[in-house]
Amino acid sequence: MRQILNVVTDRGSKYAVTGFDVTNRAEIDAALKELKRDKKFAKATHNTWAAVLSDGTPIKGDDGESGAGMVIMRMLERAELQDHMIVVTRWYGGTKLGGDRFRRVQDCVNAYLESA
Repeated sequence: MRQILNVVTDRGSKYAVTGFDVTNRAEIDAALKELKRDKKFAKATHNTWAAVLSDGTPIKGDDGESGAGMVIMRMLERAELQDHMIVVTRWYGGTKLGGDRFRRVQDCVNAYLESA
């Protein structure tokens, strides 16, 4: 597991990004469970994630942040990163971000990919 905390803050919402090596859905579920063992992440508003498995199968979860999983998945596909899951965590700050929420997800994924 690799993690970057406090990647970006926007109108009170705070974001973090976490990555895990995964090869199947069971490992994805185990990684999410591991992340949520930390109460801070368990209480987050959204833990949005995506992975592209080595057989090319894309898999994602929006966790209530509709469309955000697809943003992560497309970025993974462009980076040609397989068997790796990226989770973008958001703690809602009280102000709706509208379409800017997708930019913040992209900021988190970019920070993660650049730190590799």
